[in-house]
Amino acid sequence: MRAVQLTAVNELQIARVPDPSAVPGEAVVNLRAAALNHRDVWIKLGQYAGLKFPCIPGSDGAGVVESVGEGVDQAWVGREVIINPSLDWGGHESAQGEGFSILGLPRAGTLAEKVAVPAANLVAKPAHLSWEEAAALPLSGLTAYRALFARAQLRAADRVLITGIGGGAALFALQFAVAQGAEVFVTSSSAEKISRAIALGAAGGASYTQPGWAAELAKTHGLFDVIFDSAGGEGFNDLIELAAPGGRIVFFGATRGNAPGLALRKIFWRQISLLGSTMGSPGDFTGLQEFVALHRLKPVISDVFPLTRAAEAFALMERGGQFGKIVVQL
Repeated sequence: MRAVQLTAVNELQIARVPDPSAVPGEAVVNLRAAALNHRDVWIKLGQYAGLKFPCIPGSDGAGVVESVGEGVDQAWVGREVIINPSLDWGGHESAQGEGFSILGLPRAGTLAEKVAVPAANLVAKPAHLSWEEAAALPLSGLTAYRALFARAQLRAADRVLITGIGGGAALFALQFAVAQGAEVFVTSSSAEKISRAIALGAAGGASYTQPGWAAELAKTHGLFDVIFDSAGGEGFNDLIELAAPGGRIVFFGATRGNAPGLALRKIFWRQISLLGSTMGSPGDFTGLQEFVALHRLKPVISDVFPLTRAAEAFALMERGGQFGKIVVQL
């Protein structure tokens, strides 16, 4: 089969590799589409833990089950599915266990014509989604769903701030919060991305590159019950300033590093909750599917590339030029 193969740091090629086989408890999916995440770029750039080369990246995928291994119901064969990329979560909803991993490293991922996965990680493809939309849903959708609902306990009356709009998880958070009935604001360095977010239901936005943006946002629009962030860094204290008394700041990344000089006094005095979140449990994935089906939500697709142009897809994500998910057709 053909696959995207990373042979060393920052070295990507389209290679011919052996087809996967279905061992006991697993299934082989003939993929129709896959989607990129920042995780794939970090692996390519050598900025991720547990690197190994060569490897086939990719956590998101949708396709048709081709074969199943011993112990798996043969009824799966021929079914259209999406893949839950959260592997071996463990027995507790509160946090992942020691054996947890994400599809695409160390296990071969979805940027290939076929992939082998545990049958327990297969879910029927939502009927209202195209192959590209279905492939775009799993990792970012699961991350946003757990962060908002399991961790931040989002309510319809909440006022929500989503930072860095344009990436997959942030856009899913916008869609989910709007569907839940919350009032949502966004931040970005791009006026165009803020305008596009407003078209998707955001009530407004602010450019975090403008001096004093947080104080101005608080002055004009008030404080927020839920703040959704993946950047961290020096700007995290701005989010503390924007959190309402009893507010919840949920974060699932630190792309700008740790938050220096954390304003602890303001955190405890306002009774603000800082909530870390990572991916999601099988229960979260079930909740995600039900929520998407109930509200007929469709992932925002930025760009679609054929497998032969996968390097261009990676380059687009590396320069942050996307608004929504970047999809690779297989």
